[in-house]
Amino acid sequence: MEPIYTADNCTFAYPLQWGLTIFWLQEQERSDWVSPLSKALEPDGIRILNHRWFNPKTSQFAISTKPDVSPSKIVQRVKGRLQYLIRDTQPKPFQQNFAIRAVGSNERTIIERYVSEQTSHHPYADEKFQQFLENLQIHNSTVDLSQPLKTSHGLYWYNLHVVMVHRERWVVSNNARLIAVRDMIPRVCSKKGWRVSEAGILPDHVHLAIGCVFEDTPLDVALCFLNNLAYVHGMKDVFQFGGFVGTFGEYDNRVLDGDVV
Repeated sequence: MEPIYTADNCTFAYPLQWGLTIFWLQEQERSDWVSPLSKALEPDGIRILNHRWFNPKTSQFAISTKPDVSPSKIVQRVKGRLQYLIRDTQPKPFQQNFAIRAVGSNERTIIERYVSEQTSHHPYADEKFQQFLENLQIHNSTVDLSQPLKTSHGLYWYNLHVVMVHRERWVVSNNARLIAVRDMIPRVCSKKGWRVSEAGILPDHVHLAIGCVFEDTPLDVALCFLNNLAYVHGMKDVFQFGGFVGTFGEYDNRVLDGDVV
């Protein structure tokens, strides 16, 4: 089946921010490469917001990205383009290890609480239906999004808050259909290797707090859920063509102003 929602027909709000740490083999005395590196990364959908030296062998970057950029691409392009810029003086400048973490306007605990409290944010007068909705929500205490995942050379924290809203706020009144939406979410996560800690499922929109894998872009994640939930609705374009996808983690984005982790 052809997907309903694609990169070409969807538009997302995407506050996507990261702290990237890379490690040099030798102590550094210069950082005149920051400006040319920033220009070189712009076509990749990667923007350097800030750089600082944690110590003479550790660079820390504050970065924002477009939704078609994965954490793996951030690491690859930052290190690759920087190595190219300084190749004449340092042909092999970096250690292989790195750390990258997602950050957002609010910390993880606030985002997860917000998603978990969707039924109280949008109460219904029918007490029986309200109780049904409260029982419908996903609260997965076995998923700890504060913990890093590992690649062969690095650590990463990659969490997304995804919001999908029905077109014209159309309301699903079929309880079985809402249950099917709820059941599809962990099925998608299981297939993709993602981890859902909280899901707020309402008759006209869905919130997700998701831990994702290194190679997947935020766009990949959002489109996957849109299309799989469209399948639940009989392959109908129930959702708006786009939505919200934002990073979050243990720190809010004030950390990017100075103390990048």
